[in-house]
Amino acid sequence: MDIGWQDSGGIVALGLLAIALVLTLAGVETIAGYEVLSAGQSAFGFLAAGNFSLGVLSAGIFSVGIFSAGVFAVGIFSIGIFAVGPFALGIYAIGFYAAQRYVTSAEES
Repeated sequence: MDIGWQDSGGIVALGLLAIALVLTLAGVETIAGYEVLSAGQSAFGFLAAGNFSLGVLSAGIFSVGIFSAGVFAVGIFSIGIFAVGPFALGIYAIGFYAAQRYVTSAEES
């Protein structure tokens, strides 16, 4: 099965939900003061999923966190259409990784 990086946003979201399920079933409710599982219109938690999500691992339309996946993703590792972060993957990606790939491809041609 060959999966492109453009399709990885959905896989990341499913992975986050799987992690949240495991932690919830284990009875873990909070990690470092954050709710483990937060989902909704505005989600704020360790594993946040929603339209506006903020957390360590966040997935949604507007997601902000260390690892974020969404249409507008801001974080250290961010995947989305508009991604901002040191390791950003997206159509409009701003980050060290995206800049490095652009420079490398320009040097090769």
